[in-house]
Amino acid sequence: MVAAGVALGVAELVAVLAGPRSAPLVAVGGLVIDHVPGPVKQFATSTFGTHDKTALLTGTTVLLAAFGALVGWLATRRVWYGMVGIALFGVVGIAAALTRSGARVTYVLPSLVGAAAAGAALDYLLRRAGSTPETAGGVDAAGRRRFLVGSGVLAVGAAVSGLVGRQLGERKNVSTARNAVTLPAPSEPAPALAAQADLRITDLAPYLTSNKKFYRIDTALSVPQVSPDTWKLRIHGRVARPITLTYAQLLARPMIERYVTLACVSNDVGGDLIGNAKWLGVRIKDLLVEAGPLSGADQVVGRSVDGFTVGTPTEVLLDGRDAMLAVGMNGEPLPVEHGFPVRMVVPGLYGYVSATKWLSELELTSFADYSAYWIPRGWAAKAPIKTESRIDAPRTGATIRQAQVTVAGVAWAQHRGISKVEVRVDGGAWQEATLAAVPSVDTWRQWSWTWHTTRGPHRLSVRATDNGGAAQTAEEAPPAPDGATGWHTIDVTVS
Repeated sequence: MVAAGVALGVAELVAVLAGPRSAPLVAVGGLVIDHVPGPVKQFATSTFGTHDKTALLTGTTVLLAAFGALVGWLATRRVWYGMVGIALFGVVGIAAALTRSGARVTYVLPSLVGAAAAGAALDYLLRRAGSTPETAGGVDAAGRRRFLVGSGVLAVGAAVSGLVGRQLGERKNVSTARNAVTLPAPSEPAPALAAQADLRITDLAPYLTSNKKFYRIDTALSVPQVSPDTWKLRIHGRVARPITLTYAQLLARPMIERYVTLACVSNDVGGDLIGNAKWLGVRIKDLLVEAGPLSGADQVVGRSVDGFTVGTPTEVLLDGRDAMLAVGMNGEPLPVEHGFPVRMVVPGLYGYVSATKWLSELELTSFADYSAYWIPRGWAAKAPIKTESRIDAPRTGATIRQAQVTVAGVAWAQHRGISKVEVRVDGGAWQEATLAAVPSVDTWRQWSWTWHTTRGPHRLSVRATDNGGAAQTAEEAPPAPDGATGWHTIDVTVS
């Protein structure tokens, strides 16, 4: 296990030069994400939410520790058993690193050097303990002390190497370049936000989600670091006039500013994988019109710098909605973890078919000819956001002592808008809630309802109706393959 730690620590240090996605933990984790079945992905997101990547890396580390323990046990019987196990570690790491999009020859170095360091560490520790083929695995008290001292030294060294490698890697990020960006003023500012848009009720999600609290669901274990000085966007494929844009050229174009709510398809009923922000960007429609889509180009594939792909219906991007290549979020350049320097924002579609981060390409093709990342994993190719609502206050399981309580939450049906929200208690009659103001149909809407309580346990449910008159369905369905459905229901007790 100590030798495995040495491998990881040294590999992190080498990855500073080779590239962050070449580190064994990140490379193997990325390989797992690429091949995980849809249901497993949904389980991870439902269970761990925005901490799914931390859970994956932690699980990978635990498995590596277990593998290291097995290899070490075998090595006390035959040293070459241990060396074979370490070589296997290196081969897996190298193979995983070379599968990463844009992999270079240098991507083999972290796993290669890490494996060599692990082999040297294992041999050293076995000799310190006196556990070699010549001693038949026997370890006396003196050997145990030598082993513990050697293990401690190596463990500390591995930890220091790993931390130094991670810190140096972070210093190579693009935060400084991002902070130097001055966003242009929008030619079409966002509509004025009425004071009644945010009800400011305790436990109710604020109308505007801060950048720090905005959910993040993607496949990037190592956040891509893209310099705005070298960033380029290619618009190509089935177009009459291919376009290539630099970041400066994109910023020079007319900008729109809009409030838009984004939602993840993995969001369970009542979940929090949804957020609302003020975005600044260039209309995608204008760029596509310039490029001139050819006949049959019914899909626009957004490609991230790390190779991740998203397929969006071309007709949606051309139908007049405020779909944009966003460069700003809540008044500042995009946060690096949310796609800096450029990402897609498309009102009305779940993120996995619209919200490409760290965007590098828009390729016009067809759904018949190409399936983006999540489609072969069982998710729907076209995924308009479904009408949903959520109770934020009171919290489920709460004990209430007031005779009068404000029940509040949010409802959304992006690009259709919410016209009505209703609440009911214990399966009784539906009661219409009061709706907050909204600047457009592309954001969620806060709502509130005054409940005159009675003692005992109670069950509260909520449903919404969109501007087209379609009510939120009561039929319960999981997120896969195109979004969860059902009424959000909570249980409370009035004392």
